[in-house]
Amino acid sequence: MADYYETLGVPRAASDDDIKKAYRKLAMQFHPDRNNGSSESEEKFKEITEAYDVLRDGNKRATYDRYGEAGLRGGGGGGFHHVDLSEALNIFMRDLGGMGGFNDIFGRRSSAAETRTGSDIRISLGLTLQEVATGVEKLVTIKLLNPCDHCAGTGAEPGTSVTTCPTCKGAGEVRRAQQSFFGPVVSVSVCPNCAGDGKIVAAPCKKCRGEGRVRSEEQVTIKVPAGVATGQYMTLRGVGNAGPRGGPRGDILVVFEVDEDERFERDGEDLLTEVLVTYPQLALGADVDVPTVTASVTLRIPAGTQSGQVMHLRGRGLPRINASGTGDLHVRLQLWTPDMLSEDEAGLLRQLHDIRPLAPAKRERGFWAKVKESLGA
Repeated sequence: MADYYETLGVPRAASDDDIKKAYRKLAMQFHPDRNNGSSESEEKFKEITEAYDVLRDGNKRATYDRYGEAGLRGGGGGGFHHVDLSEALNIFMRDLGGMGGFNDIFGRRSSAAETRTGSDIRISLGLTLQEVATGVEKLVTIKLLNPCDHCAGTGAEPGTSVTTCPTCKGAGEVRRAQQSFFGPVVSVSVCPNCAGDGKIVAAPCKKCRGEGRVRSEEQVTIKVPAGVATGQYMTLRGVGNAGPRGGPRGDILVVFEVDEDERFERDGEDLLTEVLVTYPQLALGADVDVPTVTASVTLRIPAGTQSGQVMHLRGRGLPRINASGTGDLHVRLQLWTPDMLSEDEAGLLRQLHDIRPLAPAKRERGFWAKVKESLGA
């Protein structure tokens, strides 16, 4: 499995500008239109575009740096996947298409279908920590633009036809060549006759008014993998808004928001919890119940344990997202001091005070002694 940084030839600390410059250089070298459709160049072009698409995105890059490619894969087939040639070309044109007339360099013309792709939708999905621990499947209701059922998405009233625009011949754009001091200059603009659609609708649909789509509510199933965190997201491809007049659907971007659980502090897949214990439990040792996300577990406290000590329960944290293994649960033991004492309790504590009135002096090899030693004092 290739490393994305190595694929682009940049260090792991590379800036966004460095990543884009490296991609632009390689994309110009391996673009299929510059290599007569060579299969080897096509594969290389897809590899570098996939690497760029991950590293240019702050959230994807952070996930990749921590978990590798496995961390990018979402549940239910809606997460990360290897890009195909069509996606690679779209990414190339999306980010570099305005930097020097790449369409003219490669002799490509953006099709009207590309301009008709439906818009993406971004939704926030709230999750509890328990749902994060197990993974969950949620059914959500979303307002979407769907193909019009009256005209079957064509935008034309039933019984009428849609014709190819005679001005742009279906391309959705017109080009004009002019001579300048520097030589011939080609300008590209949206076709004024069809507004970039490439087709002419003589009799617009009465229900959708020629748009070919109407707004409605749809239920979408979202399969959330275990271990996700706030700010991470998954992409449901091809289920977003329908494009106008039969254009392909956009995507749905699902951003996760995990509710805080007052019992735990979270650090990635690790959890920290605090358990209150009494002086006898610390001094004599005891078994105490410790909460986990989904249940509880018994923890053995050794005799002579100090307040504030942290004990570790391996594999009792959260699952690693789309990877094997589980984080740990770290338990901080904190001495509980009662607000009020009964007469019996007060009497016993006075007896204990008579037996041991003071804490022992600091050990000679304590923390500050080690600090002084490191400073050469």
